[in-house]
Amino acid sequence: MEIRETLIDGVIVVEVVGQRLDAATAPVFKNKMIDLINQGNLRFLVDFSRLDFMDSSGLGSLISCVKSLGDKGDLVLFGLRESVRKIFAVTRLDRGVFRIFESKYDALRSLGGDKA
Repeated sequence: MEIRETLIDGVIVVEVVGQRLDAATAPVFKNKMIDLINQGNLRFLVDFSRLDFMDSSGLGSLISCVKSLGDKGDLVLFGLRESVRKIFAVTRLDRGVFRIFESKYDALRSLGGDKA
């Protein structure tokens, strides 16, 4: 798995490149996100358009990131494939915990940006 980051309108766009976010890769993702948060970044878009599979370990890493941000930051997801979207629906974390958008543009607008 590879994690790429870009800054757009003060928002860190994190692109997850790899087929799986699971027990083997979730710690890498979580550590990278926590490092970014500890550097003072508070607004994130996470691009899952290249991710085919996520298990509970991957979901747990995302929840840890949200907890680390607390009420001072925001983490928004976009580009989820159906196989990944299902885990959010089954756990009902797509209702009130994570904001999920189809496109980068819509996700960025939700954080007050207007460029994609």
